[in-house]
Amino acid sequence: MAWEGSTRKERLPDNWPQLRAIVLQRCGGRCEILMRSGKRCHDKATDVDHIIHGDDHSLDNLQGICRWHHNRKSSAEGNAARTYTTSARPPERHPGEV
Repeated sequence: MAWEGSTRKERLPDNWPQLRAIVLQRCGGRCEILMRSGKRCHDKATDVDHIIHGDDHSLDNLQGICRWHHNRKSSAEGNAARTYTTSARPPERHPGEV
């Protein structure tokens, strides 16, 4: 992730490593995102994501997420923040979705 110009890392609580470990253990090390099929993503949870964007670091607002889904979600949030609009293009399919 590109942290250049971001204050995100500075805004994480001092106990972030502990919170991260709790979330990754709670999800069993597997991404918690549900696919369009309703099944849970099969990829390894490598990141911890804020479900609702912002600085709520409570365990209820954190989820284990794979790198692919985290990059996609973060990109969408960044684009929305910049009020960026894209052309009408179908959403990219997850590589593991049939």
